[in-house]
Parts: sequence; structure tokens; C-alpha cells
Amino acid sequence: MQVEVLNISGKKTAKKVDLADGIFGVEPSDHSIYLDVKHYLAAQRQGTHKSKERAEISRTTKKLKKQKGTGGARAGSMKSPLFIGGGRAFGPRPRDYSFKLNKKTKVVARLSALTYKAKDNAITVLEDFTFEAPKTSNYVDLIKNLNLSDKKTLLVLGESNNNVYLSSRNLKGAKVVNVSDLNTYDIVNAETLILLESSVKVLESLLNK
Repeated sequence: MQVEVLNISGKKTAKKVDLADGIFGVEPSDHSIYLDVKHYLAAQRQGTHKSKERAEISRTTKKLKKQKGTGGARAGSMKSPLFIGGGRAFGPRPRDYSFKLNKKTKVVARLSALTYKAKDNAITVLEDFTFEAPKTSNYVDLIKNLNLSDKKTLLVLGESNNNVYLSSRNLKGAKVVNVSDLNTYDIVNAETLILLESSVKVLESLLNK
């Protein structure tokens, strides 16, 4: 699949880039995408939730009424979950939500997500560029020139570029990542994927192993 390369003004250049079928034209696996997105979101959870159970709250342990003869249920402590102000029964405890996912499944998921973007013509390839200084207005102009102002975008850099990253950080719906940090969730979450020429080459070397 051939894609025309644009400059930062949004105009076509004389160059074209071949998107390898081994990355952008595979048989997509929806289940692998589901697992990888679930894996990513689970790892983002803090898991610091905690409620006090009956052993942890401070209330009287005096027996409230005699064991038998009242006609009601037995009651031994105000800490019981049955009473208002009692401890929580089976409440949440701190835990780690992350789980193991096979590396090959992650690779299949990433390839599948890239294939869907290619099928939907949601991939734009740009010439390599940089900003002289971190400036949000520069990134806003770039997105306007590409007619993507109303879309969620993911810009994939071939190598770390702090000026471009800082310029985009304050914008809703815009995200910039290095190609080595590209994950399935970010690809699926973005409406348009913006690749630099250099990032296409690095992506092919990373995923064509």
C-alpha cells in the first residue's frame, strides 16, 4: 500500500512511502486487540481502594441483647455488617489488576490495529520535522494544515523529540509518542494515525522480526 508523503503545511511532496503488507495488511484479530487493550487499561488502575471490615472499625463489642428469647435474630456486636455503622462485608482491598499477556499476542494486536487504520484510510505520513522551541500554537497550526482539528490524532515519532512532545501536551485529543512506545490502545483510541517517514522505517524493523 502506497501513501503520499505530506509536509507540515499539509501539501503533497513528490515522495511516496510503501506501507508493508506484513504490518498494515495482516488478517486482523479482534480478540487480540480486546486482550491487549484490556491489559493496558488494567495496568493503569491504581488499585488503592480499601474499606474497613468488621475487625477494623471502632465500635462497642458488648453483646446488644440476650442470645435467646427476644424473637429476633442473634446479635453479638455493633461491628456486624448488618447494622448501620457496622463493618463492610467483603469490601474492596488493595490489589494489582495487571495480568500477564503473551508478547506474541501483543504484537498480533498491534498489527491488527494498524491494519484497521490502513483499511479505513486513517493513516497520514509526514516528512520528518522539528520545532525550534516548544510552542502549542505550532502544533495547532500543524493539525489545522492537515485538516484534522476535529479529530483525535496520534503522532508517532521516529525518535524522541521533546519540542514536538511539549508542544502537543496541552491539547485535548492530541497525543505524541515515540515509535518504541506505541501501543494498541493508543492506536485504537485515535481517529487518525500520523506517521513520520522515519517512524515507518523503525516500525517495520520492530514489528517485522
